[in-house]
Amino acid sequence: MKTKILILLVGISLVHLIACERKIVPQSVLKPEKENYDSAAFDYVFIEGTKLKMIGNAGEALRYFEQCLKLRPNSDATYYEISQILLANGNLKEGREYLSKAISYSPENKWYPVMMAGTYYQEGKIDSAILYYEKAVKNSPEKEEILITLGNLYSENKQYVKAIEIYNSLDKKYGTNETTTLSTVKNFIWTGDYKKAYDKIIELIKINPDELLYYGFLAEIYRGMGDKDKATEVYNQLMEKSPDNPGTLLSLSGFLIQEKNYDDLIRLLAPISMNQGISREDKISFFGDLIEIEDLTKNYGEQLLLNLMVLEASYKDDNVIQILRPDLLIKLKNYQGAIKRLEEITISNKGNYYAWEKLLLAYLDIKDYKNLQLKGSECSSLFNRSFIAKILYATGATENKDYNIGLDELNKAEILAGDNKDMKMQVYSIRADIYYRMQDYTNAFNTYEDALKVDNNDFTILNNYAYYLAEQNMKLKEAELMAKRVIDNEKENATFLDTYAWVLYKRGKYREAEKIMKSIIKDNNISDAELYEHYGYILKKRNNCNEAIENWNLALKEDSTKSELYQEIENCKK
Repeated sequence: MKTKILILLVGISLVHLIACERKIVPQSVLKPEKENYDSAAFDYVFIEGTKLKMIGNAGEALRYFEQCLKLRPNSDATYYEISQILLANGNLKEGREYLSKAISYSPENKWYPVMMAGTYYQEGKIDSAILYYEKAVKNSPEKEEILITLGNLYSENKQYVKAIEIYNSLDKKYGTNETTTLSTVKNFIWTGDYKKAYDKIIELIKINPDELLYYGFLAEIYRGMGDKDKATEVYNQLMEKSPDNPGTLLSLSGFLIQEKNYDDLIRLLAPISMNQGISREDKISFFGDLIEIEDLTKNYGEQLLLNLMVLEASYKDDNVIQILRPDLLIKLKNYQGAIKRLEEITISNKGNYYAWEKLLLAYLDIKDYKNLQLKGSECSSLFNRSFIAKILYATGATENKDYNIGLDELNKAEILAGDNKDMKMQVYSIRADIYYRMQDYTNAFNTYEDALKVDNNDFTILNNYAYYLAEQNMKLKEAELMAKRVIDNEKENATFLDTYAWVLYKRGKYREAEKIMKSIIKDNNISDAELYEHYGYILKKRNNCNEAIENWNLALKEDSTKSELYQEIENCKK
């Protein structure tokens, strides 16, 4: 059985560089070296390049800095300036190469590694960022700000023990304080060492007993210890003292979710959505998490919807907050309600890409291919650089038998995919499917061969290729080997198992095919007409017409368009 199209959702996370430009001082500017070069000419060209860089003329600035390197090839300051321009323009690879040169010529400069770490952090490569921060600390162990940032990176990378070592060393030097001691508390909580977290938070409370933040952590620690009564007591005290405190509201909500106390949780939603002290990002994360709680959405869906409308009223033009309500409606299986709301958003705010993407996916979920193609065309035009928009548009066109449109959009999607292997495999999969539907079997199978050259372990490609070969009674031995490879790795996947059984059926191995299909039907809650259809054919070959008819009737119940099965049933009755 051919697998359904899998849509790749590419999440984009924006982060800031750690490095602060005004702090990164080229070592060679601070400590001139005795070198054999024209210092006056170099200084003049360097200053002119710096001026051009400051006024935004990056191209001309690069020309001047390149001249600087001709005058003084080992100038770390010049390599640094060039790297900044390249990094600002998004050229991370070359930017890092020049920054590496700056580090090599001035290894004692603590700020160069900090900037290099920032480039890796920007890409989410925390291990590399840590490596360069460790170098910066080695070059300047007295700089607490660098040490604290390294500790924070360790925490983010779940290297809690190393983070705690740094914070404890600073606590010993400066005494108990909110910056490092509170970070130690967080790390102890993350490691599950609530006893040590408790001891540290008590130290902070003794120093500042009026700080509500500390009591919020104390309540969380009690939660971790399993002492619900003490946690509740602390939360009640916090709510009495400061019912609008953002930290208290969020922490208490987490406690109520953990305890599945949804009645009290619902009462906190409006205060949280309207609280100006809680950031937009935290509200999105909070309500997004609530939507994923099945018991909550099932029993309190209407209250959640009302609170999301309250949140929308506070952020009328926010593209992300606008799609939270449709998200919940989809979770509640109210696709028509979700689609209606998403259509309203895309009409009033055509630039809301998130709403467009969610709308197209909703059409796909309910198999409304007419609107998927219609709206997909508009979305693909509005967001010409969106890979997903083009894939969804191609999918709609394919299902509506507008194959040339589908192929054209896939060509555009392939360009956008670039070197991304997963995205390219998505294109190959749909393209092969289109060719197959067009009965252009040569191009279909050639496309699968091209895909396997990119990744010969893609199970979706292997499965679909094997299935189509079986349908055409071609290369059945190869098809069996491919299908076997797939199920050896995906033993519980009903779709893949069905393909393997179908290939065995085509090869005349009816007993083995029946055994596999029997296990699929028995162990899974099946609602797929094709599985019942295949099982019926296999049972017929096993001279079991009664069960074959039963399965064909189930197939017709799931998909009444399979009219050819009526004749098979009549034939079997005879």
